[in-house]
Amino acid sequence: MTTTIAEPAYWSPGRKIALRFFFIFFIQYIILNPNGVLPQVDVLYEIYIQPMHSFIVWVGAHILHLDKPISTFTNGSGDTTFDNVLLLFGFVLALVGTIIWSLADRKARNYNNLFYWLTVIVRYYVGITMITYGCVKIIKLQFPGPSPDRLLQPFGNASPMGLAWTYMGYSTGFNYFTGLAEFACGMLLFFRRTATLGAIIGLVVAGNIMAINYCFDVPVKLLSTMLVIMCAYILSKDFIRLLNFFILNKPAQPANLGRHQFKKRWKNITLTTVKYILVVYTVAMTFYGDLQARTQYGDLAKKPPLYGIYNVQSFIRNKDTIPALRTDTSRWHKLTISYSGMARVIMSNDSSKSHDFKIDTVKHTIVMNTYTDTLNKAYYTYSQPTKDILQLKGTFKKDSVTINLKKYDLNNFRLINRGFHWINEYPYNR
Repeated sequence: MTTTIAEPAYWSPGRKIALRFFFIFFIQYIILNPNGVLPQVDVLYEIYIQPMHSFIVWVGAHILHLDKPISTFTNGSGDTTFDNVLLLFGFVLALVGTIIWSLADRKARNYNNLFYWLTVIVRYYVGITMITYGCVKIIKLQFPGPSPDRLLQPFGNASPMGLAWTYMGYSTGFNYFTGLAEFACGMLLFFRRTATLGAIIGLVVAGNIMAINYCFDVPVKLLSTMLVIMCAYILSKDFIRLLNFFILNKPAQPANLGRHQFKKRWKNITLTTVKYILVVYTVAMTFYGDLQARTQYGDLAKKPPLYGIYNVQSFIRNKDTIPALRTDTSRWHKLTISYSGMARVIMSNDSSKSHDFKIDTVKHTIVMNTYTDTLNKAYYTYSQPTKDILQLKGTFKKDSVTINLKKYDLNNFRLINRGFHWINEYPYNR
């Protein structure tokens, strides 16, 4: 006969204080960082986050006395000064709230119900986040394969984040592996019987995400750290059981998996129905959205016109052919077109600049300018005598320019053509 661990009738003062703190801390964090976990929540978020913008700016200026005023808010980076001050505010709020709550509710014997429902909220927050993370890897949207621009970039010039993105983007199989692990973690967290396994996997998966973010300077450090903390919180109720099973080699009693039910049957039915609608909606809509997004970005997105790498064969300025001198800062050496509306010009001295690149495929015209100089634009007409040859004719700063270029086959790059080999007689490390 097996017995389960019953919920304790009396909690220690330390456990009650910890519950109060984490309840306030997690709830306010989820509200201020919803991360798209509920349908249309981001629309509501944009409304109530605006007052917080103003408040946090005031806190930074008048309480923390920051050297520079906060002017940048959460964007592609979740580690802005605003995000860090917002997290500090949430931490202080939780501390103050815990003190007040502890003084006002000193006679409480336990918080079994509150602990249960907070765990449910945290499970679903982590679970939906992991489903989102997993889907963008399974569909391979988060990490695209190396672009022409990236293939020409000197290894040492890559940012740590750029190196991590290229490492992940190179291998479709590795994206599937990490994506399925994150997806499995999310699905397991949705159900009480598998939540512990999901949290264990989540601790490993989120820990790996956190390590990459810290070690490669990816600006999602705060969220990934919070996911690790939340997974540890979910596992806290099973700490003794896990310690006995994994470390002490002792019998581990079955967990108490009984759910907290309402007295009225219709409430339980409604809650269960909402749960499965949310799970199905999350999985279906996330996959659907990512599949739709494949046509906009990712490896399967339509390539822009003239996509590729072009080596300059000759550069003629005002009828003079300019030699390819390594000291020349004005003669083109290569042209790369990786993304719609953007091109990069690499000069003979290996310096490079990104250009706004507007192409009209009907008129066969191109308008280019650097992002730092929008006044001086270059106007070209282009032709392609063969599929590998590109000729540009036009003017730039009152100079007439003719540029003859030849397309470089991307399959010539070792990174692209090496592929997978089951048998390697010797290491192929280049």
